Amino acid sequence: MAVQKRFIAGAICPRCAEMDRIRSWEQNGIRYRECVSCDFFEQLPIEDETAPELNTRVNQPREEQSRQDIQPVKILDPKAR
Repeated sequence: MAVQKRFIAGAICPRCAEMDRIRSWEQNGIRYRECVSCDFFEQLPIEDETAPELNTRVNQPREEQSRQDIQPVKILDPKAR
């Protein structure tokens, strides 16, 4: 069975600095990355999947977002004066 290689959207090659030229795939517990524009190639061991996820605005609970200081905005009509 062939390994499916996928492009990484927005990735910049560390060697040639071209964007959207890096593709990645996993095989036998190793993650591979390569650039299709230059000869960049990298092997990375796949880390433990139980590592904690980094906090981002997408994965924060809704309660934390609602605790932020929210102030209503009043829009004034400049022609009403």
